[in-house]
Amino acid sequence: MLLAVAHGSRDPRSAATISTLMDVVRTLRPDLEVRLSFLELSAPRFGEVLSRVDGPVTVVPLLLSHAYHAGVDVPGSIEAVRRGRPEVDVRVAEVLGPDPVLESSVLRRLAEAEVGPREPDTGVVLAAAGSAHEPANALVRGIASRWAASGGWAGVEPAFAAAADPAVDVAVERLRAAGARRIAVAPWFLAPGLLLTRVVDRVRDLAPDATIAAPIGADIELAQLVLRRFHAAECAPPRRRYA
Repeated sequence: MLLAVAHGSRDPRSAATISTLMDVVRTLRPDLEVRLSFLELSAPRFGEVLSRVDGPVTVVPLLLSHAYHAGVDVPGSIEAVRRGRPEVDVRVAEVLGPDPVLESSVLRRLAEAEVGPREPDTGVVLAAAGSAHEPANALVRGIASRWAASGGWAGVEPAFAAAADPAVDVAVERLRAAGARRIAVAPWFLAPGLLLTRVVDRVRDLAPDATIAAPIGADIELAQLVLRRFHAAECAPPRRRYA
């Protein structure tokens, strides 16, 4: 069984988008039992689903980096379940990022919003949630730096909704100083949600005509990445198993 676990959001569009992504995974692997759960804010909750599974289960965290949720929340929920069911057989896959598929998916969403490469008047805001775990923020900053060097835009600046700098205002100011007359937002998010909305609303306050790309969403390459993480965990030696 593949048990996906996403963060969760008060925005119902988030759970709906992740659910659609899991439908794509099921289409790719109709022989595989695939379930979806959430750490918080959305239902069903991860611990509740895990406590009811029968047989071996491989957990795939639908997270873009290995930060607090992957390092603390997921293993904490597993430990809580195993205290009541010590026999449960659980493997945990790696998080989704970093992986080139994520970057190509975000760039594809930009292209769908008619933001192509080699547009020197365009500045791109790479919008991310932000984390207290600095390596997660550094991952986003590194992507922005690579894109700035190779994309042919006026610039690419990361902007975080919370817990990290730079904020949206700083990112937009830097892009305009670099010569950007058009601002585009590339969401480093799997799905719509309140944090992404916060970033987008602030960008629109500063640049009402900004172009907003969609989040990654139910992308077939992302679904294939989920399955690769699942298969890698399934093939891992016993020492990699959580049980």
